[in-house]
Amino acid sequence: MAASKLQALWNHPAGPKTIHFWAPTFKWGISMANIADFSKPPEKLSYPQQIAVTCTGLIWSRYSTVITPKNWNLFSVNVAMAGTGLYQLSRKLQHDYFSEAEAAVAKE
Repeated sequence: MAASKLQALWNHPAGPKTIHFWAPTFKWGISMANIADFSKPPEKLSYPQQIAVTCTGLIWSRYSTVITPKNWNLFSVNVAMAGTGLYQLSRKLQHDYFSEAEAAVAKE
C-alpha cells in the first residue's frame, strides 16, 4: 500500500519529477525565514516586505486552487506565507501605532 502511494506521488503531475513540486518546496524557505524573524524587534521589520509576503501568499493561495493539476504544496506554502506576513504586520502595526498611543497616555 505504501509503495503504491509513493508511486502515485512520484507520478503525479505536480510530483517530484516536475517544477510544480520543487518551486513551492523551495518557497518554504521564505516562510521559514519569516518565522525566524519572529524574534526580530518589530522596529526592524519592513512594511513593504511584509505586505509583499502577505499579498503574494493570498494571491497565490487562490491561484493554486484553480489551476490544473491541483497543487496542494503550493497552496500550503502560500497560506503559510500569508499567515506569517499577517503576524509580522500585526507586530509592526502594534509597535508603531499602539505602543506610541499607550506611551502618550502614560505620560499624561
